[in-house]
Amino acid sequence: MENMSRRKFLKLGALSAGLVTLAGCATIKKTPVGGGEFTTSSAEEKVGKWGMFIDMEKIDDIDAIAKICHEEHNVPNVPETNHQVKWIWAEPFHALFHDISHEGLQEKYNDVPFVTTCNHCRKPVCVKVCPTQATFQSENGGLILQDMHRCIGCRNCMAACPYGSRSFNFVEPRDYIDHLNPEYPTRMKGVVEKCDFCYDRLAKGETPLCAENSNGGIVVGDLDNENSEISKLIRENMTIVRGESYGTEPCCYYKVSLAEGEA
Repeated sequence: MENMSRRKFLKLGALSAGLVTLAGCATIKKTPVGGGEFTTSSAEEKVGKWGMFIDMEKIDDIDAIAKICHEEHNVPNVPETNHQVKWIWAEPFHALFHDISHEGLQEKYNDVPFVTTCNHCRKPVCVKVCPTQATFQSENGGLILQDMHRCIGCRNCMAACPYGSRSFNFVEPRDYIDHLNPEYPTRMKGVVEKCDFCYDRLAKGETPLCAENSNGGIVVGDLDNENSEISKLIRENMTIVRGESYGTEPCCYYKVSLAEGEA
């Protein structure tokens, strides 16, 4: 092989330095896990802030919803508990809402399983701590998305997220995919992943899979539009959010109710 000249070596070094500089700047394109830059179709109306309204009384089987979501997005089914990867799953009320001390709610829902997923917060701390901008907030709708190609596996985002909504691929995820979806990319060992709110479906005017398969128990929409269905549901029902005191402004609202006579 011909030896590289000093001039050629220096030019290559300068180019590499330029690429490193670009990687650290805020103007670089970010690519969500589904591939392609996050955009919306020209026909899609701009959204202020995507949110989720969850009515557990209408949801029969959280595991079934999770299975549909995970198979669509090639989420690995790792048997070891400490290595599991989850985008959506079930957790009991007392684990999710440990900061809510209302006796009526605790008594009614204490061990009831609730849908658990990323809150797609308005003020996401995970975005602030990511050193490579692999985790970012979309301009349209404020979704918290992940560019797997930029993730270096430092897990700062996992440490910062107060909701435990992120998973790390400790093992080769491709070895644990039960039914490969060729339309959705797989990930690699050593990266973090999470729910992406089915951003690719939203861009085509479709509903996220969890909402589509929830028997009406999950409704998504624009929280900033007072006339949207989700805004009306939040106004008309008693709702709670996870960790309100954390200051992240989570955007998943859970419908709850009290027994007659309780307040």
